[in-house]
Amino acid sequence: MNTLRIAILVSVVLNLFLAAALVAGFVSLRTGGGMINAGSLRIAGAELPESERRPFRMALREARRAMRPTIVQARTAKAEAALLLRQPVLDQAAVVAALDRARAGDMAVRAAVERRAVAFAATLTQSDRAKLADAMQRRAGRVPPSRN
Repeated sequence: MNTLRIAILVSVVLNLFLAAALVAGFVSLRTGGGMINAGSLRIAGAELPESERRPFRMALREARRAMRPTIVQARTAKAEAALLLRQPVLDQAAVVAALDRARAGDMAVRAAVERRAVAFAATLTQSDRAKLADAMQRRAGRVPPSRN
C-alpha cells in the first residue's frame, strides 16, 4: 500500500511539472515579442558591423518565414498537448506524442535558421565571422582568451 502511495505521489508531481512546463511555454509563446528563435546566432548578429547587421537579421527572418508551416504545426501540437492534459483521464502517450511533434517542429525551425545563418556567415570576412564566433561563445558562457 505504501508503494502505491509513493507511485501516485510521483505521478502527480510529474504531471504537475509537465502542466507547469506547458503553461510556461504557452505564456512564452503569447508574450515572447518578435525575437527570432535562433538563440545565440540572433544575438551574436548584434556584433556585426552596421552594414551587415540588418542583412543578417533579414536572412534569419526569411528562413523563419519559410518555415512558417512547421511553426504552425509545432504550435498546434503544443495546444493539443494542453487540451489533452485537461481531459478527465490523462492519456500520457498522446500528450508525449504531441510534445514530441512540437519539439521536432521547433528543432526543424532552429536547424533551418541556423543553416541560413551559416550560409550568410560564409559571405562575411574572416574578422566579421570571428565577431560572430566570439559573441556566440560569450552567449554560451564559455569565454576563452582572445587570440588577436
